[in-house]
Amino acid sequence: MIQEQLIEIRRQLHQIPEIGLEEEKTQKHLLEIILLLDKEFIEYKTWRTGIMVFVHGKNPKKTFGWRADIDGLPITEEVASDFQSKHEGYMHACGHDFHMTIGLGLLEQMTVEQPENNYLFLFQPAEENEAGGMLMYEAGAFGAWLPDEFYGLHVNPALPVGHITTKVGTLFAATCEVQITLTGKGGHAAFPHASNDMIVAGMSLVQQAQTIVSRNVDPVEGAVVTFGTFHAGSATNVIAGEATISGTIRTLTEAMNQLTQIRIREIGEGIAKSFNCEVVVSLDQKGYVPVINDPQTTEKFISFMKQEPDVVFEEAEVAMTGEDFGYLLSKVPGTMFWLGVDSPYGLHSAKFEPKEAAIPFAVEHISHFLKFLDK
Repeated sequence: MIQEQLIEIRRQLHQIPEIGLEEEKTQKHLLEIILLLDKEFIEYKTWRTGIMVFVHGKNPKKTFGWRADIDGLPITEEVASDFQSKHEGYMHACGHDFHMTIGLGLLEQMTVEQPENNYLFLFQPAEENEAGGMLMYEAGAFGAWLPDEFYGLHVNPALPVGHITTKVGTLFAATCEVQITLTGKGGHAAFPHASNDMIVAGMSLVQQAQTIVSRNVDPVEGAVVTFGTFHAGSATNVIAGEATISGTIRTLTEAMNQLTQIRIREIGEGIAKSFNCEVVVSLDQKGYVPVINDPQTTEKFISFMKQEPDVVFEEAEVAMTGEDFGYLLSKVPGTMFWLGVDSPYGLHSAKFEPKEAAIPFAVEHISHFLKFLDK
């Protein structure tokens, strides 16, 4: 595909963002492009709204996998363009339209002629909300197509086009969503002794949870406990009988994530006793374990990209962002890396506007790497 074709595909996909496991239009559009390849050594199958394309090698010794996530986000786009999202309230604010387009470009490049080895191209649903990679793996969707090595990228708005970064070991954090409900006895503001104030209880819980990082986490390790919502009360003269709090945990190791989850539960139970109320703590990690890059595959990738003309390679720093590719990398050795797209606004922003020049750049240089693996 030439540059103009790739950019047109990206713009088509950008207009139809859909949330995880609802990517029906996206799947249909991807399949229409995939079927145009029409090679006898290409086979595909679907799993819910995902697609797996298997390229049969002539003399396969290995199967190399490439993963592209396909879902959008429930964000109203604020970037005016001729290809603005047509799905009101939804946007490709995390660059998955780039990921899909690059995946299609790589697939086309790797099937100009039949490779020696097998290649799996995974167009994966539900990265943002349901850990689609984990769902597919646990459902046995890969079967005999499970790769020996898995690779994938994520766009990075803070990096210029032409830059690629990664590192051996932990690249992204493990995450866990937290939902807490405190239930007590509400009442009249003038009679606090006859009530059980869940605003005060909730404030105490949020404050005590901040001691997890300062007093339970090893200082040389990383962890984040952030509460993003707090809802309670209905009127100025009514003592709230219920409070709901939600947030997120981010840690660099799975062991620390589990410890943080335990402490959240213990603090919640302690607050319930202290304030004579009931508490329900829901912790939902799904498949968002740390993204840990395999040393062998990552060193191979880094060595190649350092020699690749026009690629500026930099050693990445670990980030507290979450990515469900970590689950697949816990099952299959592989590598994830950042691709520079130079946007003035960051990931998940309604004004996210990545530079499209990153798409042909990525297809050119990553296809060189995938062909290198075939030797």
